[in-house]
Amino acid sequence: MRRIRLLIVDDHQVVRAGLRSLLAEEADLEVVAEADSSEEALVQVKNFAPDVVVLDIQLPGQSGLEACRNITDNFPKIKVVILTSYANQSFLQQAIRAGASGYVLKKVDSEELIRAIRAAYNGENAFDAQTTSQMVARLKKLESFMEDNAFKELSQREIDVLALVAEGDANKEIGEKLNLTETTVRNYVSNILSKLALRNRIELATYAVNHHLKDHLE
Repeated sequence: MRRIRLLIVDDHQVVRAGLRSLLAEEADLEVVAEADSSEEALVQVKNFAPDVVVLDIQLPGQSGLEACRNITDNFPKIKVVILTSYANQSFLQQAIRAGASGYVLKKVDSEELIRAIRAAYNGENAFDAQTTSQMVARLKKLESFMEDNAFKELSQREIDVLALVAEGDANKEIGEKLNLTETTVRNYVSNILSKLALRNRIELATYAVNHHLKDHLE
């Protein structure tokens, strides 16, 4: 039986040790390397060619999401399973866009992580039960939301930005929440203004409130 080769990426040594110990109990899993940063993860990917990378989002320096994108872009055969403490829809969406095959919360049972690793290796989507439930609920709300002509011209990312503009967040704050640069947020805001034929952030916020944007996203 061929064992699934794993790379564990987390900036906490205790977490890595715990995962290594847990996964070592599975006959079909083998931890071949560890890394504590995105930069080191890319080095280890090149050195060990793992089948699956178990990757935290919050890492020093370059984020885990950027590491995920770099890995999936440059090593398309390697699967990435995000293991994180953040049950955050924005992070989930960014992880999927970055090429992640799975998204698992650290608080779930160990069986969920092991199942996700095996599913990712086999080319299947690998999400824990809570994340899957959130995704389904989100999709249902989005289906209803996109039927509203008031926002039909906007992409999902633009909708995320608009929602935070409506809450009064500045571009820097929006960037921190959505893991975007301040310049990128500024460009999104400009595009939204153009698409909705509005002049400024005050009009954007008013538009979002008048068309019940918050009700669609809660």
